[in-house]
Amino acid sequence: MRIATWNVNSITARLPRLLAWLESSGTDVLCLQEAKVAEDQFPFDPLRDLGYEAAVNATGRWNGVAVLSRVGLKDVVKGLPGDPGFDDVVEPRAISATCGPIRVWSVYVPNGREVDHPHYAYKLQWFEALKAAVAGDAGGSRPFAVMGDYNVAPTDDDVYDVAAFEGLTHVTPAERAALASLRESGLSDVVPRPLKYDHPYTYWDYRQLCFPKNRGMRIDLVYGNEPFAKAVTDSYVDREERKGKGASDHAPVVVDLDV
Repeated sequence: MRIATWNVNSITARLPRLLAWLESSGTDVLCLQEAKVAEDQFPFDPLRDLGYEAAVNATGRWNGVAVLSRVGLKDVVKGLPGDPGFDDVVEPRAISATCGPIRVWSVYVPNGREVDHPHYAYKLQWFEALKAAVAGDAGGSRPFAVMGDYNVAPTDDDVYDVAAFEGLTHVTPAERAALASLRESGLSDVVPRPLKYDHPYTYWDYRQLCFPKNRGMRIDLVYGNEPFAKAVTDSYVDREERKGKGASDHAPVVVDLDV
């Protein structure tokens, strides 16, 4: 079974590439982030033509998550129980579903913006709500994973130059402590292998030639419980999908499972 997570940075802008990638990659389940589209405008029909059902939590031009599956889709939960919201708005940042023998969450963790910004406090609160929401499945016997854009680099090795991020979000001790706390619920980091260079970065800014210079970050993560981790046979970053005109600034992270 092949599953993946991908921040597509607008499914409308990326639809031809998404459909081509699904067809060529043999992916059974895809956790998708930053749909940036209202649910009633989501491209259900072309996905259905490829054999994929879709569960969607999206409300408009920002955020939005989905789970695409060609192996079944049931027990869908939209949103994060206990979501703290931001400025009195609960944003569409999480969705979970059972797909065949596994259960997954697709999550788009708040960016945090700046360390002294209210969005940063919201980010840390959101992590607490996520940990509470996944605790039951994390400790269960069914393969389970929380996949998506976490907007945190777990270690210094997960950014091209940690000095370049001094004083910025995504690398602060509090954010990394939130990741560690999430893992303590019974999850481990399924670290993919890079297809090029030494580190499996998953995101490269569009600016300053970051992708050609490999100035990247590993912020798209797969956190799986013990049954999930034991079933992993391979994992890699499909860096090729970051290339070319019209690419997302994130690459898919692919995981193969023997389930």
